[in-house]
Amino acid sequence: MTEYLNLLSLEPGGWGAALLSGAVLTLQLALATLPFGLLLGLGLALAMNSDRAVASRAATVFVTIFRGLPELLTIFIIYYGIQLLIKEASAAMQWQPFQVNGFIAGMVALGLVFGAFSSEVFLTAIRAVARGQHEAAFALGLSRRDQFRFVTAPQLWRVALPGLGNLWLVLLKETSLLSVIALSDLMRQTYLAVSNTKEPFFFYSVTCAIYLLFSITSGQVLALLERRANRFYARS
Repeated sequence: MTEYLNLLSLEPGGWGAALLSGAVLTLQLALATLPFGLLLGLGLALAMNSDRAVASRAATVFVTIFRGLPELLTIFIIYYGIQLLIKEASAAMQWQPFQVNGFIAGMVALGLVFGAFSSEVFLTAIRAVARGQHEAAFALGLSRRDQFRFVTAPQLWRVALPGLGNLWLVLLKETSLLSVIALSDLMRQTYLAVSNTKEPFFFYSVTCAIYLLFSITSGQVLALLERRANRFYARS
């Protein structure tokens, strides 16, 4: 038992500090991806719900592509695709080429996938708002922007929250895929610890516990948000 505790020590020779930094990076990546994915998903949902055929079809094609591609393939395409674009642009503009930041590339890749899936949640929530409320807002003379701000958005949040909460939990787990582009997240640090100590079961069990802690904490926060969002709808 003492030997395992030493492996998790924060002192030199232990892997506690490496796992802790990896866990922090995993959270940072998920939290940075969340607002990007939410805004993208909402924009796609509004486009798909639009009366403009071009915007609706373009958004549908985007969602179909990124919902259909494996997340790992999306990460590779974004990471190496951005590097290729930068290389070509640098050559054309005679700039000094630079390396793509793995964190940014990972955030973009996961954000595109999150946005594609969250758009369906937002679209369902938008269409769940009763048509009569839109008609009443129009009768009051509200602009389309004010209709969305004062009528649709407050109800959309309440309906979409459970689905978005599930997507957040999926996002937390998908950050582990970014270890393939050498990002020092929790899974990458775990892999290095296993390679150096030859203790796969122990370190993977510790990592499993950390991810479960993230999920349980997220579940508590999401439950609190759902209770708050439904406080005016709960029945006694």
